[in-house]
Amino acid sequence: MAGIYLHIPFCKSRCTYCDFYTGINESQMDAFVDALCTEAALRREEANEPIGTIYFGGGTPSRLHRNHFEQIFDTLYRYYPIAPAAEITVEANPDDLTDAYAEMLGSLPFNRLSMGIQSFDNSELQFLNRRHTAQEAIDAVRRCQQWGFDNISIDLMYGLPGQSTALWQHNLEQAVALNIQHISSYHLIYEERTRMYRLLKTGRITPVSEETSREMFAMLIDRLTAAGFIHYEISSFAREGFFSRHNSAYWKDVKYIGLGPSAHSYNGKSRSWNVRSIVRYNKSGENGLFEREQEQLSLQERYNEFILTGLRTMWGIDLQKLKGRFGEELHDYCLENARRYIDQRLLQTEKGTLKLTREGIFISDGIMSDLMRV
Repeated sequence: MAGIYLHIPFCKSRCTYCDFYTGINESQMDAFVDALCTEAALRREEANEPIGTIYFGGGTPSRLHRNHFEQIFDTLYRYYPIAPAAEITVEANPDDLTDAYAEMLGSLPFNRLSMGIQSFDNSELQFLNRRHTAQEAIDAVRRCQQWGFDNISIDLMYGLPGQSTALWQHNLEQAVALNIQHISSYHLIYEERTRMYRLLKTGRITPVSEETSREMFAMLIDRLTAAGFIHYEISSFAREGFFSRHNSAYWKDVKYIGLGPSAHSYNGKSRSWNVRSIVRYNKSGENGLFEREQEQLSLQERYNEFILTGLRTMWGIDLQKLKGRFGEELHDYCLENARRYIDQRLLQTEKGTLKLTREGIFISDGIMSDLMRV
């Protein structure tokens, strides 16, 4: 069991692009933490290996208070075999990271901080309905560094409506100047349940062109690798020794437990997910019967996930592992469909692995789709 993911479903306000399950009624927070700890205790039998990573995601975990974190950690350390050197990450919004809050986080078992900055331009931040300013984001990073955090990741977004390459270059330069260890960067996706999608459909915003998107992605790769970051996953860049161990486990097909409303779990053969409702989740905590759906993954579905997650990373697909896990037929199917991309130098084989080349990364979705079995 590689890790535990805890979904903290509270936000002070909703961002225009986000479709994760969250709520803004923080009066339910105490009951939620009680329910979360009850679920953790009930599912302890699922952890038959040391826990190498713990990840507080959301939502906005930095809406929790010290007593909430202490209650959760007490439960996890009581019921789970947490590895001594476990990576323990908390996501946080810059405006929550006051001196007092950063000091509090530093006194808890957290050893990695993931900060949702998204942009260093105030007009973009307002458009995204982020609560912080560019300067507040910069100050928050420096404040957390002063309180001892030496493993900090930030999120950046590109491909925003009206975003210029000059503005994107400014965001990249500011990110590099922060002297942080990890950057995750995502192109804007118009998710159906978001305000951003409604703005698009009503013609109030216009998406950037495919050509501009490609140019921004190239700028991202070039600037961060020039600054010493390793491009180890399509959206992830880190300095040596600072890859996200939790996310890397997802991409390497390792088991994990998801706790909290809407959280997903994976045991190697099946996937399950909790009810997408804080109210119903909290009620489940009271009676000890948590609503969770489950699906068994077929060999073909597991093969497709193996292709999808493996090709996203610099490690690629281990062809011997593919054959051993899924059989010779799917192994040969993968290589047969990969052949034309190898000939076009969009894929390469190296030391028994199949990987995207730099040019292949730009059309990775299409390549992955062609290697999957439908």
